[in-house]
Amino acid sequence: LVSWFAMLFAAGMGIGLVFWGVAEPMNHYATPPPGTPDGTSDAAKAQDAMTTSFLHWGLSAWAVYIVVGLAIAYTVHRKGRKVSLRWALEPLFGRRVRGWLGDVVDVFAIVGTLFGVAASLGFGASQFTSGLEYLNVLKSEIWVLLAVIAIITSLATCSVLSGLDRGIKWLSNANLMLAAVLALAVLLLGQPLFVLREFVQTIGDYLSNFVHLSFRTLPFQGEAGESWLGSWTTYYWGWWISWSPFVGIFIARISKGRTVREFVAGVLAVPTLVTFLWFSIMGGTALWQQLHGAGGLISDGKVDDVNALFQVLEHIPGSSVLIVGFLILLVIFFVTSADSAAFVVDMVATGGEQDPPVLTRVTWAVLGGGIAAVLLWGGAISGEGKKEDLTAGLGALQTMTILAAAPFSVVMVLACLATLRAFSNEHRQRLRLENRV
Repeated sequence: LVSWFAMLFAAGMGIGLVFWGVAEPMNHYATPPPGTPDGTSDAAKAQDAMTTSFLHWGLSAWAVYIVVGLAIAYTVHRKGRKVSLRWALEPLFGRRVRGWLGDVVDVFAIVGTLFGVAASLGFGASQFTSGLEYLNVLKSEIWVLLAVIAIITSLATCSVLSGLDRGIKWLSNANLMLAAVLALAVLLLGQPLFVLREFVQTIGDYLSNFVHLSFRTLPFQGEAGESWLGSWTTYYWGWWISWSPFVGIFIARISKGRTVREFVAGVLAVPTLVTFLWFSIMGGTALWQQLHGAGGLISDGKVDDVNALFQVLEHIPGSSVLIVGFLILLVIFFVTSADSAAFVVDMVATGGEQDPPVLTRVTWAVLGGGIAAVLLWGGAISGEGKKEDLTAGLGALQTMTILAAAPFSVVMVLACLATLRAFSNEHRQRLRLENRV
């Protein structure tokens, strides 16, 4: 059960938590949503920043994964179908999913997974090289970024060769333990009482305002409202949808033997609470430093997303050790993301084989790292070679990932209807058999 939770957590969020744990709450604090009253106190803005971060990374994200994961898990483990998105729609379309309709759905899954993971790997590599520069090991330049991607992709390839029960499982367990140790260190060496109080209060604020925030479209804020939503809330909804084929298939593959109740409760509750605690520790510590501590996390109204985590760790005892620990955490998240993505893509590409050939899995792992490297290189040469240009290529990659979410959202709705029909049919069949007895 612990390994299951660890693999859920590593595949579902991974690098994003390390990158955005400090950066997102600080961004919301520095630039509140349009329409925030001018007289709003710093404390109120900080609380709203944490609640908004919970909204973007909480129940909504994992609910998206459950829609896809449950539909696939039911068809694979209950009905004996192969691991492929097309079979999730079989209760609606019957044999037609064996043809071009199923091929289109699977292609969307493969493309969305490749580009979504490549973007995440690009962010992780950028933060890793910035950490090395923070430690005065290497300067964050494009050749360093490419070298980091090449090395970590090689490690992911080794993990692929070791298999699902060794590579991903062992690394996910190690990752969960390391993340727990680092989070506990930041909590105890920082402001434990403040963070824990803020954790409890933000959960209450999140639950109280969940419906209101989920339907927030800022219609009276004009273009400013549209721009903010496009950069944050709407962007995240599309991002989770585009990632749902990858995460949904992966958690379906590792969830054999779970009941529907266990699956939904486990996937929805446990990773969400862990994510909330992570954001409270990282983002709460950052907000405390900005409001009551050394400050300096906001410059000219902006947050340095890549270095925000290291700026917070700098003011905590044992900062160098903590930074090294977070860099190791990034590497392991990088490897588990690339490995699990290659596993999922290869299952879909081979027609749903639960144990696809190792050679093709290695190919997909290398391809994911290659996409991230090419786009980082393209961003660097299109700019002036400055540090801020190194991640410019990720913008186009993120845009393509979100574009894939629009058609796939239709697939998700159909998957809901198909799962409902499958459950209803099985229930009616069970009643008929009971009546016979």
